Amino acid sequence: MAMSLESPEGRAMLPAGTALGPGLVSGPRVQDSELPPSLEWFDASHPSPNAMSEAAGRRALALAEESRSRGGLIVLLSGGASSMLAVPAAGLSLADKVLTARALMNAGAPIADLNCVRKHLSAVKGGWLAASARQTLTLAISDVHGPIADDPAVIGSGPTVGDPTTSSDALAIVRRAGVMERLPLRVVAHLERGGDETPKPDDPRLVQSTCEVIGNRHIAMDGAARAARSRGYTVRVIHAPTSGEAREAGAAFATQAFRDPAGRPLCMIASGETTVHVHGPGRGGRNQEFALGALRVIESRPSDIGAAALASAGTDGIDGPTDAAGAIVDATTSARAKARGLRPEAALAANDAYDFFAPLGDLIMWGPTGTNVGDLHVMLLHP
Repeated sequence: MAMSLESPEGRAMLPAGTALGPGLVSGPRVQDSELPPSLEWFDASHPSPNAMSEAAGRRALALAEESRSRGGLIVLLSGGASSMLAVPAAGLSLADKVLTARALMNAGAPIADLNCVRKHLSAVKGGWLAASARQTLTLAISDVHGPIADDPAVIGSGPTVGDPTTSSDALAIVRRAGVMERLPLRVVAHLERGGDETPKPDDPRLVQSTCEVIGNRHIAMDGAARAARSRGYTVRVIHAPTSGEAREAGAAFATQAFRDPAGRPLCMIASGETTVHVHGPGRGGRNQEFALGALRVIESRPSDIGAAALASAGTDGIDGPTDAAGAIVDATTSARAKARGLRPEAALAANDAYDFFAPLGDLIMWGPTGTNVGDLHVMLLHP
């Protein structure tokens, strides 16, 4: 069996000569000196791929070809694979893919739309990896929350799953996001031409390809709920995924918590994946904007609430292009910010939540966790 792993440095590792998968695992980190000689290790990056992402992707395709005579391919897959494993489609470059993905992310495209476009610019995603092998078994950790929860065709852009979307779908997404003029001309031409369509779910090359989802956001919420109950909280879990603009979702989450009858310590838990439309030059991520968006609601909390605190964090320990996982706000945040001359409205306008929370010591800094099932939101209320 072989796999790829994401370390704190963002490395993808492939044991040579057997099988491969862009998985993210938790647990003790292996030092370089401890690696077995059969292990190939690629310094891939996230959220944007680098040259080693492409090297890992090309090695994955080579291993898939080799597996045809060796029984099959085992793939350990999770969120982050879209960046950690990248091979441009014929006629495109890695830079073309990076610029396209960045334009869509900055426009607030949801992950399903982003991955649809990625698949149609790729030679490894959208079922191409499985099409190169005779037989595949994929074990997936899901960070996909919609429109179809845990959709294996979207997790990691579905390298081992038939793709129900088309190049026309991808082109429509680009147009809807309003980023067409920001894309490389080769990308636009490739999508308009249709390129080589991805393998579809009924493709005979995928008949021996299977996928099982072994972890998702519900498992993360169950763990948070157990921890809260052990500390005496009444727990309310919101099972529908959070989505939409991060700052608005944060305010809605806090408002919903305050609607719960008071009189006891309450912990409300939700999870999902929001988006951020980037307009300003600042630093931050969707979890930091989620927390900052909730601040005004916490300031105006009902009089029967004595204390309130909200945390939002990425389960992978990474929030946007920062070293924070997310942020915390509570009933003291506004006063402490005012004392330092920090204004939440200005931070939101500039997409600068990181530099708002950093001086307050309210960033969540636990480092990369090695796994990803989306974002976790927790609010604590005391009467």
